[in-house]
Amino acid sequence: MTTIRTALVDVYVLRGRGETLEALLLRRARDQVRGGTWEAVHGKIDGGETPVAAARRELREEIGCEPLALYNLSRVEQFYLHHDDEIALVPVFVAFVAADAVIRLSDEHDTLLWLSPEAATAQCTWPRAARALEDAVRMLGTGNAGLLEEILRIPPPPLPD
Repeated sequence: MTTIRTALVDVYVLRGRGETLEALLLRRARDQVRGGTWEAVHGKIDGGETPVAAARRELREEIGCEPLALYNLSRVEQFYLHHDDEIALVPVFVAFVAADAVIRLSDEHDTLLWLSPEAATAQCTWPRAARALEDAVRMLGTGNAGLLEEILRIPPPPLPD
């Protein structure tokens, strides 16, 4: 029986706003699954982890960066994993980082590009990624969610005791 599971997260990383807005794309290392493909920050949700916690962890692991602001893009992607007979649900997030943020790639990726939204959309390997990026720019391209800010912005994690 085919299962349905919230298994992964996508995080589209942006910097700037309006005419200075840029999107980060990562190229999978050739020795990795999907090697050579261009993608956003993407990863598995660990057992007991919420999608929001997974998004924050994947940002730290894949680009070594904490977001200035994290948003729920209010969309869930889905695709079929034939090898597991599973439909994977993928909550989508957007992270804004500082214009001068230092990106430190993990071993999963071998290079990165900061591109205009149009160029990034064209560079995306997966059509679902291009569509999500278009939504991210439409909803958050001014640097915030406007009237939807209180609904889409995820509060920072609590400070440790």
